[in-house]
Amino acid sequence: MSDSNADLSQSLDNHDISQTLSALQRLIEVVAQLRSPDGGCPWDLAQTPQSLIPYIIEEAYEVVDALETGDQAAIADELGDLLLQVVLQAQIALEYQQFSLATVAEKITEKLIRRHPHVFDTVKVDNIEQVHQNWEQIKDQEQANTDQADGLSQKLGRYARQLPPLLAGMKISKKAAGVGFEWDNVEEVWQKFDEEMGEFQEALQQEDKGHQQAELGDVLFTLINLARWYDLDPQAALRGTNHRFVSRFSQVEQMSDRPLSDYSVEELERFWQGAKARLNQPPYDSDLTGA
Repeated sequence: MSDSNADLSQSLDNHDISQTLSALQRLIEVVAQLRSPDGGCPWDLAQTPQSLIPYIIEEAYEVVDALETGDQAAIADELGDLLLQVVLQAQIALEYQQFSLATVAEKITEKLIRRHPHVFDTVKVDNIEQVHQNWEQIKDQEQANTDQADGLSQKLGRYARQLPPLLAGMKISKKAAGVGFEWDNVEEVWQKFDEEMGEFQEALQQEDKGHQQAELGDVLFTLINLARWYDLDPQAALRGTNHRFVSRFSQVEQMSDRPLSDYSVEELERFWQGAKARLNQPPYDSDLTGA
């Protein structure tokens, strides 16, 4: 690259940075105005960090959905909604003199630099696996002097409290397996699955809903372990099934000329199979009852 091209590239980078900082500043100002006791928005003023928790989760899932569709305009829009939640939380904290958005940015910047010594220091890595190993080692070192480092169970408990259940199950399973709490082979995992299914079926013969739910949880956790053994992502698998079901259900509605409740199960099954054929789904997909 010539010197003139390099200068142009640098100029464009600086211009982009300037635009980004200006846009962020405007967002910060708007959120501060919404939270202002003098003419602010009553809804925004009523919010607390806890009341905003459902919105953080909802916006995160909407970002995932936009990313999966690949719609760039939707991705930018949904990322903006998620960014709003970060700025709003920081604004509320600032009002109570706890921390600011600058603190948030500084902490994540320091963490990124600390956890990427192969980029910002002299550590050498040969592949992505080594990067991951270094990352986990650094995380463990960071937590060594905290209460969370009392034992692996502390970390597993944090996963159970903080993450969506499927993701938490996978994380807990991987961490436990990493210290030897593991089956010898996948056949033993299948045996465990059969055992848990049997216990779940027995529980369904009783009237104790708590026991039934506990046994269902054991079945799901064993399925998560099977997914781990086969290097599958249970979250992605379930999202895919949900999307396929909705797409096929939409086709079924289009095929019908009266309320679906007026059709027999056999008629609905024919619609369902027609929807599958129309959407050209692979042959491994199951029937109506199994989605």
